[in-house]
Amino acid sequence: MTLPWKGGKVSLIAAAATDRKFRFFICCAATLGTVAFAIVNPQIIRYTIDSVIGTAPLEAPAFIRDFLNLIGGAEALRGKLWICALFIAGTALLAEICNFVRNFTGSEMGETIAWRLLNTLYAHIQKLPWSWHVKCQTGDIIQRSTTDVDNIRNFIQNNLSELLRTFCIFIFAVLMMFSMDVFMSIIGLSLIPVILTFSILYFRKVSKKFELAEVTEGQMQAVAQENYTGVRVVRAFGREAWEMNKFSEKTRQHADNWINIGKMLGIFWGAGDIMSGLQLVVIIAAGIFRCVQGELTPGTFLAFYSYSGMMIWPVRQLGRIISDLSKTLVAAQRIREVLAAEPETDPPDALYPEIKGEIRFENVSFAYGENIVLRDISFTLKPGETMAILGATGSGKSSLVHLLSRLYDIEEGNGAIKIDGIDIRKIARSHLRKNIGLCLQEPFLFSKTIRENIRAAQKNIEIEEIKKASSTAMVHDTIEGFSGGYDTLIGERGVTLSGGQKQRVAIARMLAGKAPVMIFDDSLSAVDTETDAKIRAALKHQVRDAAAIIISHRISTLMQADKILVLKNNTVEDIGSHNELLGREGTYRRIFEMQAAGLGDASADTGEGERNV
Repeated sequence: MTLPWKGGKVSLIAAAATDRKFRFFICCAATLGTVAFAIVNPQIIRYTIDSVIGTAPLEAPAFIRDFLNLIGGAEALRGKLWICALFIAGTALLAEICNFVRNFTGSEMGETIAWRLLNTLYAHIQKLPWSWHVKCQTGDIIQRSTTDVDNIRNFIQNNLSELLRTFCIFIFAVLMMFSMDVFMSIIGLSLIPVILTFSILYFRKVSKKFELAEVTEGQMQAVAQENYTGVRVVRAFGREAWEMNKFSEKTRQHADNWINIGKMLGIFWGAGDIMSGLQLVVIIAAGIFRCVQGELTPGTFLAFYSYSGMMIWPVRQLGRIISDLSKTLVAAQRIREVLAAEPETDPPDALYPEIKGEIRFENVSFAYGENIVLRDISFTLKPGETMAILGATGSGKSSLVHLLSRLYDIEEGNGAIKIDGIDIRKIARSHLRKNIGLCLQEPFLFSKTIRENIRAAQKNIEIEEIKKASSTAMVHDTIEGFSGGYDTLIGERGVTLSGGQKQRVAIARMLAGKAPVMIFDDSLSAVDTETDAKIRAALKHQVRDAAAIIISHRISTLMQADKILVLKNNTVEDIGSHNELLGREGTYRRIFEMQAAGLGDASADTGEGERNV
């Protein structure tokens, strides 16, 4: 789907035409039909009063006069007024039929475009880089994908064809009025520039209010989403009152914005009603005076009054349409901001090699803006080897593995990361990540069954393989103990499982993917030491052909690794086996001694602040 608002100004009419050309044509035709029959009706009433009931000569185009002569002219109709009534009712019925078709096709277009836009927006968000997601609040993204899309849909459904109808009715009503009486037309148009100017000024002012309301709604949803997903932390620390006050403040800001908008709407509609009423009073007074003077026939006056109402109402409608248009433009701009974000892309010649798992870091440096988190990192890890990483909080451990999976990319001149001798920047991201299993300290589990969560890494995996991966992660017996076994439905983000259970299910999910590179980012921190040892022993047997990277603060978790990388001050302080590092002065030996004495863990060795990435 090509979105006209992806670049430049928003064109909702073009969007409708692009998505549903035939429906758009039918909608426009039905709108014109509604206008045509609405314009004809007052002329039938005018002719009936002046030329059928009265004796005034018929002023109509030649083809209408010829048609009336065929049925006997005014004399024949004078005794059969039901025919005139039938014509009046018929044109009104046809106008309503056209109006039904207009509303139906408009609704169908709005729903279709909203559906396609929502799918396009969702698919685009899936392709945006990790750095974009880090900067955005989840509640704000949801708000743009729901409320903003709904605003666009509502405008297309309710106001797109109405805009065309309003414009056509105004033009044709004015033409018909001038064709009947120029003086009365000038009187009828006297206040239109005032109403139009007032509407434009209102549009400019209220659009800013709507934009602010959209922002505060996104902030309100972000606070609610954060609270709901972190409900255990809120309860654990007794922060319910504080969270309620924070949410109340956001809802108050949002409510205040809409109260201000409501005041502006009240002023606009109230002032518009006064001006519209004044306009009709002037027309009625002038029309009655001219009828009394014999300068205007009663039928012409009634037709003129009808056209005046048609002309004034579109201008009044313009205020509502402008109000909705301002919300729609704000919504479209907010969606365009998301669609304008550059997605992750691979070059046309991206590689899809068979990955065996040899990893090489060559003088890699990386920074978040001005904050350097990795400096001149070099090491090699071969398939079947296990490398452990130890470092203080903020030393760059997680950033290192994020670079390996290309959640972030290193800049040119800051070293290279290679897998099997190939620079990972030349490998397609999806292919690279499919071959790198990543298990985080805070794993994300979907609100599905345990079976579906483990199967997320490999859709076609059989239950036997799922159980095998679960056994390796030492969680099979736990799962079998649940009433539903592997079909047990877990809560959102795995909230119904303990921290250790979540970590072990996440490990099973990663093992099910059978990736040649496996990364355990402090993913055993929530399990006891005995279970930790059993999992590591099972992993050593299960993933003996894979290159494994283990990040942990526990020396007992790291000491069996083939090599241990020690990070300090964002660079490599030392690298070697457990025995080699114990034989040298440094961070590793000091922390080993501290943990052996029960005095602390690796996190004690830091003066560095943690960077939240």
